[in-house]
Amino acid sequence: MKVVSLSVALGLFASPWAMAEELPKAVQQIEAKGAKILGSFDAPNGLRGYAAQYQNRGMALYLTPDGKHVLVGSLFDEQGTDLSAAPLEKLVYAPMGKALWSKIENTAWIADGKADAPRVVYMFSDPNCPYCNMVWQQARPWVESGKVQLRHIMVGIIREDSPAKSAALLASKNPQQALAQHEKAGKASTLKPLEKIPPEVQAKLEGNQALMEELGLSATPALFYLDEQKQLQTLQGAPRPEMLGEIFGKR
Repeated sequence: MKVVSLSVALGLFASPWAMAEELPKAVQQIEAKGAKILGSFDAPNGLRGYAAQYQNRGMALYLTPDGKHVLVGSLFDEQGTDLSAAPLEKLVYAPMGKALWSKIENTAWIADGKADAPRVVYMFSDPNCPYCNMVWQQARPWVESGKVQLRHIMVGIIREDSPAKSAALLASKNPQQALAQHEKAGKASTLKPLEKIPPEVQAKLEGNQALMEELGLSATPALFYLDEQKQLQTLQGAPRPEMLGEIFGKR
């Protein structure tokens, strides 16, 4: 499932696409209803295509040859090929995914695995989440072989002491080692919540929590990764075994 299918309220595109020429009036009317025009593309039979973002989803517009009417929706050819899919991926979803990936990179995360691993997977993680621990266990073959670095974006949503436990990991002298010890122990973990969270650590937790809320996520784990086509994908919950290769790559 693409991340862009989530109810994302990120405002990734602050202003409409800058057209080389003024938009036709019919397209301007769609823009006035809240659509952001992000690009144009060729379409058959004299139509002119426009890629728009509306309520954080891609929307294709087709201007008729007379320039006075706009059709909204997907356009299919006689073979059943969706002619709107590729332009929307290029002009809307790919830029959205790139911008969101940048936001995720700038969260407060703890690395699990080698820094030079060829694949990076991000996971919103709560120290009290058994399914986060399950993902940690599932990822071992890829992490230990140096193929994946799993980055835990620490949040605190499950129990009352979750924020303080996340803070304890982030504030540790060696967060990577502290996280490994906690996850390896599982239910037997002796991780203690911080009695007083330092302001700088609190700010990191609040930033992680804010992004999680912006993404419409309400539970952990939530994984974000780039597929073989470098498109951003997401998965909520622990993955099924048959999905591990898609997320972490070949073993």
